[in-house]
Amino acid sequence: MGLLDAIAGQVLGGGNGGAPGGGALFDAIGSLLNSQPGGLAGLVKAFEQQGLGEVIASWIGTGQNQAISGEQLQAVLGSEQVQALAQSLGFSPLQLSGQLAQMLPQVIDGMTPNGQLPPQDALGGLLGMLKTAMG
Repeated sequence: MGLLDAIAGQVLGGGNGGAPGGGALFDAIGSLLNSQPGGLAGLVKAFEQQGLGEVIASWIGTGQNQAISGEQLQAVLGSEQVQALAQSLGFSPLQLSGQLAQMLPQVIDGMTPNGQLPPQDALGGLLGMLKTAMG
C-alpha cells in the first residue's frame, strides 16, 4: 500500500494530526464523488461547466496542481451540497469548502497517478484504502 500511504501522508501532513477532521474530510470527498453522476468523470464535467476544466485537468495530469478557492469549489459542487455536507460534519460551509479546496487536488492527483481517470467502480475502494492507510 505504499502509494496510498504516501497520498494519505501527503494530504494529512504526515499523520492524523495534519488536517482537522481528516478522516471525516475523506468521507466527504468520497460522498462528493459518489453523489456525482458519473463519479470522478462527472466531477470533471461539473468543473468544465463552471469554466474550471483546466484546474481539475491539472489535478488528474502529471504536472503541477492548480489551486482552487473554496468559493470556486462551492460554485462547482453547489451550495446546497456543500451546506449539507458541512452540517453533517460540524463545519461551516466556508470552512468545509476551504478544507476541501486544499485536500481535493491532492486526493484526485493521488487517485490518478498515471494522468488517467480510474474506472468508476474503483473509486470507492481507493478512497476506503486511503482512509485506512491514514490510520
